[in-house]
Amino acid sequence: MKNYSIVRVGNEYVVRADDKSVLKIASRRRAARTVTEASELLERQPAPQSPQTPAGPSVLSEGIADPREVP
Repeated sequence: MKNYSIVRVGNEYVVRADDKSVLKIASRRRAARTVTEASELLERQPAPQSPQTPAGPSVLSEGIADPREVP
């Protein structure tokens, strides 16, 4: 995570990401460890793939064209 901060609020620590509070934790050390673990998991996650749109009318499993896409 690039834009995060850990802010003390009362007796707890709040992890903020892009100016949004996302997590409350009692220990600053635990908050820092959680942010590190989340960051590592996000780095390992593959990039989302864009949905592919079909070039022509879609065909149902029985071989009948979808009536919403037939001219």
